[in-house]
Amino acid sequence: MRFDPPLQEGRLLQRYKRFLADIETADGQQLTIHCPNTGSMLNCLSPGARLWFSRSNDPKRKLPGTWELVETPQGRLACINTNRANGLVEEALRAGVISELNGFTALRREVRFGTENSRVDFVLEFAAGPAYIEVKSVTLGFADSAVAAFPDARSERASKHLRELTRLAEQGVRALQLYCVNLSGVEAVRPAAEIDAQYASALAQAREAGVEVLAYACELSTSAIRLVRPLPVLT
Repeated sequence: MRFDPPLQEGRLLQRYKRFLADIETADGQQLTIHCPNTGSMLNCLSPGARLWFSRSNDPKRKLPGTWELVETPQGRLACINTNRANGLVEEALRAGVISELNGFTALRREVRFGTENSRVDFVLEFAAGPAYIEVKSVTLGFADSAVAAFPDARSERASKHLRELTRLAEQGVRALQLYCVNLSGVEAVRPAAEIDAQYASALAQAREAGVEVLAYACELSTSAIRLVRPLPVLT
């Protein structure tokens, strides 16, 4: 996935009201741009941090740009735009990068399923039956550790998705939790039990029921992002 047009660089002043960020561009202009991330963005919000954003020329938009990347306090590059994760995964699926899911004959996105009024990110059709895939974007890293964690804030929605996947697995339907690791310098992923114990418990139950748990690292730059390799998911 290439950024076209190219991203522009700036510095973070503040993020507020969840979806707004004040920045200073490289030429000294102060802008308010869209922050497309509903999480806490823990360890991605240092005032003065370098960031990169996409400009919009759409006259109907209220804000002139969208925050895409940030340099974390650990010197890593993180894609904080959670809307990018599904596009990255679809691109990787179609290119055969995610070997565990090769051989599908059809792909559907945002499919309603389950008993809790949910939507699953992808349904892949195989000769043996469908596979339901929930994607989560991972950006939470820590100093002196190559292990990233999810989630970065308590998330009932994320736990709900795991419950839905667990029910599918218990019925003999293939179900997967896929972590799109949008953070450089990462060698493994774990549940952030210290932040959301309910989610960590739901993940353990899902695994026990037969839900497949995968993680794939992204190669990030200010010009492009792509999924490149699998990572272990620690318990």
